Amino acid sequence: MSQKSKPLLQWAVPLLLIAACSAAESPPVSFEVVGRLEDSKIREASGLARSQRQAGLLWIINDNGAKELVHAIDHSGARLGEFDLKKSRNKDWEDLASFRLDEQPYLMVADIGDNEAKHERRTLYFVAEPAAKKKNAVKLDWKVRYVYPDGPRDSEAAAVDIENRRALVLSKRDLPPRLYSVPLQTDDSETLTATWLGTVNSLYQPTRQEIAIAPRIKDWFWQTVGMDISADKLAAVILTYRAVYYYQREPGQSWLEALNSKPVRVSLGNFKNAEAVAFGDDKRTVFVTGENKNPRLLRIDLSGETTP
Repeated sequence: MSQKSKPLLQWAVPLLLIAACSAAESPPVSFEVVGRLEDSKIREASGLARSQRQAGLLWIINDNGAKELVHAIDHSGARLGEFDLKKSRNKDWEDLASFRLDEQPYLMVADIGDNEAKHERRTLYFVAEPAAKKKNAVKLDWKVRYVYPDGPRDSEAAAVDIENRRALVLSKRDLPPRLYSVPLQTDDSETLTATWLGTVNSLYQPTRQEIAIAPRIKDWFWQTVGMDISADKLAAVILTYRAVYYYQREPGQSWLEALNSKPVRVSLGNFKNAEAVAFGDDKRTVFVTGENKNPRLLRIDLSGETTP
């Protein structure tokens, strides 16, 4: 029996339980391995997004050095198809988001990676979400070019705040990370200046010793590598190399305030090189995957968390 044809439950391998609060308040947060990415073209998964058109479907991208392909997988990692995003360029694609604008489903590809902080301008690509097909070519709908107000930044985490028609971009190497906003639409010929919103102080802050030894052991576990906002716009997740941080937002509360509230932190244990995160079809389920060939696909169950 091929991987693609195996029932989902055969892939479900519980890894560990992390207490979100006391046992009397709610059950613990759990996650499990639900499969592996079977598509050999996905070697450096850097962004993940739920489909706005089809339940049970996730879109996924590779980072720099790959072609301008957006891949479709199911919730066990089985390949469903791909499309070539025409009139775009993968300088360093690092995150992917889905949203609905005027009732139409779209994807945002965030070309925001910049390891050496040397690129003055970064680009967000927008495309109407297509149906998942074995192979497809889709034309870009529009793009937004922007610069940071305080100089080039390396970023790998972006999400769409559709209520305010803007993208949120979180820097990777700043301590604490810096949150910026970029309008979703503008004149193609115009380069915007992102708005600095503030810092996100709720994430783990490394010690001086951890910072000092990181280059030697090649482990910057605290750095942010992904972000997503739930379909109901009342929850968000931020991914670091070794953990997922889950936030809930009160109606009317700003995202900066929400991301500075106390999150539920789910350790990824020995899962290394986590790079991509997305909500599933509801705000209680989160998927995570990482780099390397045929990486594991993790599913986090947040059903025990209370609603604001």
